[in-house]
Amino acid sequence: MKGKYIINGLIMLAATTVNAQEKGAETIKKLCGCYDVTFTYAETFSPDSNYEFHKRETSHARELITPIEVSEKKVVLQHMLLVNEHYIIKHWREDWTYENPMLLTYNGNNTWIKEKQPTEKVVGKWTQTVWQVDDMPRYQGYSSWINNDGKTYWESTVYAPLPRREYTTRDDYNLMKRTNRIVPGTDGWLHEQDNDKIIRTDNGDKLLVQEKGMNTYHKIEESKCAAALKNWEESKEFWVVVRKEWDHYIDKQAVLVVKDKVDDEMLFQHLYAVEADWKDKKLNDKQLSKAIKELFAKFVFEDATVLN
Repeated sequence: MKGKYIINGLIMLAATTVNAQEKGAETIKKLCGCYDVTFTYAETFSPDSNYEFHKRETSHARELITPIEVSEKKVVLQHMLLVNEHYIIKHWREDWTYENPMLLTYNGNNTWIKEKQPTEKVVGKWTQTVWQVDDMPRYQGYSSWINNDGKTYWESTVYAPLPRREYTTRDDYNLMKRTNRIVPGTDGWLHEQDNDKIIRTDNGDKLLVQEKGMNTYHKIEESKCAAALKNWEESKEFWVVVRKEWDHYIDKQAVLVVKDKVDDEMLFQHLYAVEADWKDKKLNDKQLSKAIKELFAKFVFEDATVLN
């Protein structure tokens, strides 16, 4: 009789896991579309009574989110930012993977540590990996998709680099501990954030100030993002080569360390120049692969600690 209960329990666990996988993938794919986006950030609390709060920030944009890879256990979404019809930026990318045990933990100073999670921690959970405009890692966290009382959301807390909106304007903190909450709705979705701006030193972490972020994605007609989709179609093969090179380093290294600048330019600036040459037919596919490898060799430190 005891064996029967164990078998029934295993069957129920397997069914629950499959359900989490299918429902999670379905929810993630619904994040795709054309959106008018409002980004709002406000600093809310500091333990330092003398801290001067920065001005509240609000900005607006139009963004395309398009799927570039879809399978049972992986959904990859590319964001394209429309400044206007003629100026389109490849924005951030998010990879969603099911029951992924390997986590990249940001440790400050453009350093990510590869850590294997216990299997039981990731059962039934989806990992979101966020990548920067040059497909460099940004942050990675995992959670279940929660369905409760008619509401659906996903939430995780992770360490991350400074956001681009403050990367070049702030030097009073060097790490962000961010709680990301994704809440799908009827006409779009909400990316809600509770962020701690941290000063990390050899003596530990110190909270500078907390921040609330509300990024609201309001779905609009797909045709309003047609220019962004066209731009991505023209560029996507270039970024396949870039992603393969990132995979090369991430797969083999236990610690990933990336230089901030080479020849006084950041990686994305160098990549944009190579992409322009490729689009102008100055580089064939073989030359492109060689150029990307040479560029990464300048930016990414070889790690002596290689994973077995």
